[in-house]
Amino acid sequence: MTTGAISPKLLHLAWPLVLGNLLQTVYNLADMFWVGRVSSDAVAAVSLMFPLSWLFVSTAMGITAATIALVSQYVGAGDDRTADRVVAQTILLTLSVSSVLAVLGYAARRPLLTLIGARGQVFVEALAYIEVIFLALPFTFLFFAFRASLQGAGDTKTAMWLVFVSAGLNVVFDPFLVLGWGPFPAMGTRGAAIATFFSRGLATAAGIAILLDGGFGVRLRPGDLKPDLELLKRLVDVGYPATFDGWARSFAAVAMAGFVARFGAAPTAAYGIGIRLMSVTWAVAGAVGQATATGVGQNLGAKTPERAAAVARTATAATMVFIFAVAAVLFAFPAGAMRIFVTDPAVVTEGIVFLRITAPFWALFAGVMVIQGAFRGAGNTREAMVLSILSRWVFRIPLVVVLAFSWSVTIPGTGVTVAALEWGIEGIWWAFAVGMIAAFVVAVSWFRLGTWTEGVIDEGRGETPGDGDGARAGPASGTESETDFVDD
Repeated sequence: MTTGAISPKLLHLAWPLVLGNLLQTVYNLADMFWVGRVSSDAVAAVSLMFPLSWLFVSTAMGITAATIALVSQYVGAGDDRTADRVVAQTILLTLSVSSVLAVLGYAARRPLLTLIGARGQVFVEALAYIEVIFLALPFTFLFFAFRASLQGAGDTKTAMWLVFVSAGLNVVFDPFLVLGWGPFPAMGTRGAAIATFFSRGLATAAGIAILLDGGFGVRLRPGDLKPDLELLKRLVDVGYPATFDGWARSFAAVAMAGFVARFGAAPTAAYGIGIRLMSVTWAVAGAVGQATATGVGQNLGAKTPERAAAVARTATAATMVFIFAVAAVLFAFPAGAMRIFVTDPAVVTEGIVFLRITAPFWALFAGVMVIQGAFRGAGNTREAMVLSILSRWVFRIPLVVVLAFSWSVTIPGTGVTVAALEWGIEGIWWAFAVGMIAAFVVAVSWFRLGTWTEGVIDEGRGETPGDGDGARAGPASGTESETDFVDD
């Protein structure tokens, strides 16, 4: 990413990430599909676990956001040896954090489920599911570490294929373990969790083997697995804002769903479908943002901040044009889009309003996601975190309270009464739209300041590119060779 035409290289990095995100969606839907053949309680149990699972994923993503930034910048600087050390320290950190979370979570599983709100048979099904998922946490974290390490080096295809294999195995395992096909007993939600455990475990083992091989841009060297406090501290410093970023998004999603639910079943169903349609654009924008993080990190490491900015501008503009075209189709044919999922006239009507109000602004939010990717590639995960908090907790949720609901407050001592606008469910849709506009304005303004272009690597650390086993060919040595690269 440090030489040659930017657009084709961004496309080369981004398309496996887009496909990988879509494959991950299939992975997540497989459990729900087969569990749905068991009972509604089983579906409720798996659904109830999503916010908790997302908190764990956010933690893993935070650690690996730091890995992407550091590996890509060391690769861009030609310091392959230190990039390898970052990989080893990432493995140590993810294994340590996930093991602690797994032990604590398993020990507190029953009160945790009670706190979340599981009751009766839903509690039984959720317990059977979450007990195995806690044991699978180290596999999940290690696979994130593997993907981030390769992404920093410029390989986005290898992990995509492993996600494909892992998702395929999960789909194959599910009916045998959930419903008891063949010689296996029917295990319901526990069977779905076991399928996830084995599929993630096999993918993680393959990923570690690939890192040990060292032929994909970076190498895991067993000798580097000794704790390096300086690198570990840097991973935590760069990574923790990305973790908080994910938590902020997760809790905001729960809050928004709660707001919508107050207006009844039809708006809630329409919202669920609309968000799923919007999530397709998020998958694309998120993947391009991940590719942008690689391009920005490598160019900052190579001391070419102007090219790093050009990578971010190109990625943002291309993504916005694509998402605008997709949103335009949905804006023009909202009823047809809704009827793909549901035929209830009330839900379709609500969905049409949702799409007509929000779709024109999806491209702006996609642009924000790509700019956040640029910030993360530079190691400025705090800026990316602040953008997430602003877009959801400052620009959107307060507006929901003002626009959608009925209330009034008299300011003491002034006699002035402040009242909500009472727009109903449309107030929530407009809060989405206004939040997207405001977040885009802030993101672009922040990007133009250029304060993110300094990078986070320490040039005095590490060895020369020819140290040890020598500088690797391809993207790890900053040449124009195009190897593949992976992300999450």
